Amino acid sequence: MIPSPEQIAFAHKLADVSAAAIRPYYRTGLAIDDKLDASPVTQADREAEQVMRALINTERPDEGIIGEEFGAEREDADWVWVLDPVDGTKAFITGRPLFVTLIGLLYRGQPVLGIVNQPIAGERWLGVPGQGCTLNGEPVTVSGISELARARVGTTGPQYFSIGGLAEFNALQAEGRFTVYGGDGYQYALLATSGLDLVIEEGLKLHDFAAVAPVVIAAGGWMTDWHGEPLQKGSVGRVIAAASEALHQQAVAAMQNAE
Repeated sequence: MIPSPEQIAFAHKLADVSAAAIRPYYRTGLAIDDKLDASPVTQADREAEQVMRALINTERPDEGIIGEEFGAEREDADWVWVLDPVDGTKAFITGRPLFVTLIGLLYRGQPVLGIVNQPIAGERWLGVPGQGCTLNGEPVTVSGISELARARVGTTGPQYFSIGGLAEFNALQAEGRFTVYGGDGYQYALLATSGLDLVIEEGLKLHDFAAVAPVVIAAGGWMTDWHGEPLQKGSVGRVIAAASEALHQQAVAAMQNAE
């Protein structure tokens, strides 16, 4: 199912209101709280999600919401918005403009639209599979690199892998061109703009990948779980994003050979 023009316009509206909520807090030394999983959260995270949820409940009350900070409403609806107000909170806290707001739309559990919004740099990626990917309204595509030996590999950090997962990742990165760390959801937007060729992550939640998968796929890339299965609401959160089908297949094979 393809999102309607009204839903696409509404996704941009969500990005606008969340950005307006976040910007006043950037580099202000705001208080940091720790969630139950020990990850940090700030008032910027909370306010940005609250304004998006309020807008959905006012303008699109039949559609569901799954948010990182405040949970689910109407999550059994056909259409569900998935919100991560500040993906990369550690980057935000330390004043690094590598955090993003992730806005995804599911249709019956399948990601069909994604926005990756960087409110400080003023960068906004929109991806709708079958309709292409844009950065600030201009079409963008993946690099199309098909050889693992030429691939620029990214991941947020080795500390986010399990012991077994890190062994698999290390087997893959040893065959790539080089590896860079950091970036959270921003990495996938860079892949969609030919900056990276592979992104490998473990332990992601729905709000981490629901928006970035449509962006990567719409830009001509591939994004699945580590076994090559399409990402959906129930996916475990071990993901591979690649700039071509051939590169994706080589990445999956390299990781499976380490098992």
